[in-house]
Amino acid sequence: MIDRYLLRYFLAVIDQGNFSKAALSCNVSQPTLSAGIAKLETLLGRALFIRSNRRVELTAAAVQLADHARRIEAEFAAAERSVQQAPVAQSLRLGILASIPSVWIEDYVTDLRAAGIIERIEFVEGRERELAERLARGSLDLALSIVRDDARFAAERLMTEGYALAMAEGHPLARRDLIEGAELAGETMIVRRHCELLSDTSRYFTARGVRPFFAARVTSDDRALRLVRAGLGVTVMPDCFTAPGVVRPQLADFAFSRDIGLLFGAHADAAALRDRPTVRMLAELVESRSADGFARRPV
Repeated sequence: MIDRYLLRYFLAVIDQGNFSKAALSCNVSQPTLSAGIAKLETLLGRALFIRSNRRVELTAAAVQLADHARRIEAEFAAAERSVQQAPVAQSLRLGILASIPSVWIEDYVTDLRAAGIIERIEFVEGRERELAERLARGSLDLALSIVRDDARFAAERLMTEGYALAMAEGHPLARRDLIEGAELAGETMIVRRHCELLSDTSRYFTARGVRPFFAARVTSDDRALRLVRAGLGVTVMPDCFTAPGVVRPQLADFAFSRDIGLLFGAHADAAALRDRPTVRMLAELVESRSADGFARRPV
C-alpha cells in the first residue's frame, strides 16, 4: 500500500526538479525525502528517477505514475475539502502572482467591500510555479497568474502586456521613448528577484556587453519602484507598474510579453467558479487595467 506522503514527495521532485528543492517544498529534510522516494521505488519495484548533479530525470515508470499520482492527490484534496468546509459560507482560495501590482489587489478588496460581498477570500502570493503546484494539489481554487499556451489548467486570458525600463524622471535618458540596451552599460540596476524574465533579461544585457552594478535585489516590486523613483538605479518591469516620478521608456529589441489571466484549480468547476461575483469582479478589474493606465492610485 502506497501512503499519500510518498506520492507527495514524488510529485514534489517532479515539480521542483531536484531533491533539495522538493524537500524544502514539503517541509522535510532531504534525507527524509530521499528515504521516502527509495521506499516508493521499493514498493513499486521500479526506479523512478535518474539522478544527476543538477536535475533528476524521470524513468518510464515515473512518467506512467505521474498522471495517476496527480489525480490521486487532487481527489485527496477534494475529499478533505468536502469534509472540512462549512456549508453555510463560501470561500475562495485565490493565488496571486508575486509580480502583480499591489494596487490591483488593494482596489479589488476595496471594490468587494463597497459591493457588500462577504465571501471569505484567502490570498496566497507566490511565483508562477508555486501557484501551479498549489492549483494541481487542490490547495488553491483559482490563481491570477501568467497564462501560457501549454497551461495545465482551465484558463482565461484577461490582458496582454509587454516589458519596459523603469527609471526616475530626472534620469538623463528619461525623455527618450526607446533606449538601446548597450546605452545602459554604465548604469546601476535593481534586480527584481521574482521577475519571470530574470534569466532572459540577464542574457539580453550580457549579449550587449552590459555588466552593471546591482544596487539592490528585492522581492517587492513596490519597493523596486520606490528605489527607482529615488534614483538608486533602473530596472525592467512589466508595463503595469507605474508611479509618479517614474518613466517607462521602451528597451530596444526586448520583445517579451506576458498574458495575465485566471487559472482554475484541477479540482474546480471552472464555469461555476467563473460565475461567482468575487471572480467576476476580479476579472473585470484586471481587464480594465489594459485600458485605464493600470493604476487608479499613485504609489
